[in-house]
Amino acid sequence: MKLIIAEKPSLARNIIAGIGGTMQKQNGYYEGNGYLVTWAFGHLFSLCDIEEYQENPPENARWTIENLPCFPQEFKFRIKKDASKNIDAGAKRQFEIIKKLCNRADVDTIVNAGDADREGEIIIRLCVENAMGGNITKTFLRLWLPDQTPETVAAALADMKNESEYQKLADEGLARTYIDWLYGVNLTRYATLKTGKLLRIGRVIIPIVKAIYDRDTTIKNFVPEIYYGIASKEETKGEKIELVSKKKFDKNELEKAKTLCDEYNAVKAVVIEKKKKKDTLAPGKLYSLSKLQNMLGKKHKMPMTESLDIIQKLYESGYVTYPRTNSEYLATAEKDKIKKILGNVEKLGYPVTFKDKKTIFDDSKIESHSALTPTYKIPAKGVLSEKENLVYSAIFRRFVAVFCAEDCIIEKTEIKIDVGGLETFVLKGTVIVQQGWTKYDDFSQKDKILPNLKKGDEICIAFSPKEKETSPPKHHTIETLNNYLKNPFREEQAAATEKASEPEKDAENDEEDYRAIFEGLELGTEATRTGIIDNAKNSGYIELKKDTYGILPDGEYLIKSLKRLKISMDKYKTSEMGKALKKVYNGKMTVSESIALAQKEISEVFNQPKEPPETDKDTGFYGDVVGKCPLCGKNVIRYKTGYSCCGYKEGCAFSVYGFICKRVISKVNMQMLLESGRSSKIKGFISKTGKSFDAYLKLDENGKVIFDFSS
Repeated sequence: MKLIIAEKPSLARNIIAGIGGTMQKQNGYYEGNGYLVTWAFGHLFSLCDIEEYQENPPENARWTIENLPCFPQEFKFRIKKDASKNIDAGAKRQFEIIKKLCNRADVDTIVNAGDADREGEIIIRLCVENAMGGNITKTFLRLWLPDQTPETVAAALADMKNESEYQKLADEGLARTYIDWLYGVNLTRYATLKTGKLLRIGRVIIPIVKAIYDRDTTIKNFVPEIYYGIASKEETKGEKIELVSKKKFDKNELEKAKTLCDEYNAVKAVVIEKKKKKDTLAPGKLYSLSKLQNMLGKKHKMPMTESLDIIQKLYESGYVTYPRTNSEYLATAEKDKIKKILGNVEKLGYPVTFKDKKTIFDDSKIESHSALTPTYKIPAKGVLSEKENLVYSAIFRRFVAVFCAEDCIIEKTEIKIDVGGLETFVLKGTVIVQQGWTKYDDFSQKDKILPNLKKGDEICIAFSPKEKETSPPKHHTIETLNNYLKNPFREEQAAATEKASEPEKDAENDEEDYRAIFEGLELGTEATRTGIIDNAKNSGYIELKKDTYGILPDGEYLIKSLKRLKISMDKYKTSEMGKALKKVYNGKMTVSESIALAQKEISEVFNQPKEPPETDKDTGFYGDVVGKCPLCGKNVIRYKTGYSCCGYKEGCAFSVYGFICKRVISKVNMQMLLESGRSSKIKGFISKTGKSFDAYLKLDENGKVIFDFSS
């Protein structure tokens, strides 16, 4: 008897459809035709909390610095908890069913039917390992499904591999889980205890929030500059012809610009060349998850969470292939499958044909999963909701465009106009001669109709200076943030200011992007990125308005606090850890070695060298007693915004704000102030005029803090 454990009930139903025949429903599983089919509810297990590694873990324990950093010798899992921090009853009940089935005497084979990714791999492994006490003695196989149609399920059931062949995938999944836990629990608790405010720290969430913070800060601080360009827009043969020079002049060079205009206007402008060329315009590549989300966000203002939910539902319904893919290419082994899908598409009246091209089939551009495509299962009319149909149509239409039997033929025209040998202007235009695939997929290029000119024609010109203003970068959108996270080392400025992407741009060389993916340089993965961005939104760090992201006050506080606490989690460090995880996947590094790297980085936060009082910015921990109140003698406590007497409820007004003239007041200096009446000479105060100065702080006779500039 084979026991199949699916990641979710919906997948279990599709597996049952693939098995065929009749299966009897039991309590939490189905049985029949030599199979038992049960399911998890996604993650049934989660890593234990820090307190659970203690011998006698206290109930509802408060976070404390005493048990940080926590580096378990062996990571422990337990049934996940619900929102009330109690063991999830539903998860526990389903695991007991899985445990009972795994240990049934007539079960000789167990099948991991988690989603076809690293997360799905470890979800089911954890269930089986815990069910069998860590010693899996039965045959353990993997059901790998690129889509969930009955036909694919049946074929995959007949071609299952041993789980050992997926060990490196599991290793990477576990390493990623352990490392994210180490960063999350240690640094979240540390930063929260330091600031007195819950700060959610994660290996990927911080670079995401920081990217939005940095962009918004640049926009906020941007000071536009005036400059001059020169241009002519005069009529020739009844048509306005605009010539814009590439030359620019600073705001104080207006006279220079006028002089050049006079030089241009004193000579003749003549058409020296006109070329016309017919060409074939290639369609965009098939969609990866992020590229599809980019399009849906840009064109339909659809948030990433919503688009992923819809794509996942289409996948679970068997209409599209596995969604969490980072590739825009198909595997060469899929050619026969694609031919079958094309046959179904052709029956619907679409002019498609099989194309065996490197721009479509390329194994070197696939890590685990091929691009998103429709399956042979076409949804009947009226089955999909309006938004489901919108998303499905986008995938379907792109597939039709890529395999369209009719090429898109364009005519490119280029006119060169020489202005007295001083500058040559090039006018370009494109006209679609034969629509081809553009009848089915979006084509955003605007046709530019060029004037009816021929070689030798003289052009009327009247160049004059044009005052212009530099523009700030644009806020991150769904598209630009996704592109940044996919390859954070590509020029973000180009991505942020880029106009609507065109099919030609999709066909550009993408070697750098795929190199970044395969080396682990990307921030997050296609499987996790949407959830992490959503977590940042739900935490109040960022907001999404239409398709534009913005930083929120709590996000600013988070990034500024991390800088003050010297917790560096920028794209460089996150990418370095991503590279280590990819080495685990490629067998070049062990799970333990990757964990050791994370522990080393985290240890640096807890072992920062102490600075002298003059430059020290360490405010200690929220709730620390820093000395006695000079007014009433009670304890002075470090609170969220500074230091105050604990007798404030009884009317004591002693308080010192934690920032004075943009300078953090450290715990050490506060202790000196309370003990001797004067701090050390603190460096780096900023005056109202923006000047830096150094000074002592001292208490006057009324307990007020004042500057002391004496030596």
